[in-house]
Amino acid sequence: MNLIINNSSQTPIYEQIVDQVKEQIIRGNLKEGNALPSVRAMAKELRISALTVKKAYDALEQEGYVVTVHGKGSYISNIGSNIKLEELRREVEKDFETAIRKGKRSGMTDDEIKELLELILEDM
Repeated sequence: MNLIINNSSQTPIYEQIVDQVKEQIIRGNLKEGNALPSVRAMAKELRISALTVKKAYDALEQEGYVVTVHGKGSYISNIGSNIKLEELRREVEKDFETAIRKGKRSGMTDDEIKELLELILEDM
């Protein structure tokens, strides 16, 4: 598994792991039944504490992305299309919020922002 940890990021390392694993699941790079590396293997690969990896795996399990079988490992669960769709919608919503903030900072009115969105939709 190819995860990139940014030690200078404001985001805690375990959250970086969670976010990247979730993204790989949503994108279809990790599929139901795929085994995650063991906690120790992942910690060694990323050069971080095993407790940090354990915290990330626990968070993934709590959110329903991973199932852990004691003594066997952690596996990607069947999260279903609804969770994937909801996660993608959250991403779109976040992107819209960012774009709207930029528009407002540049002095655009709500009507101008709506008009721009409609123009973009027409062109697609």
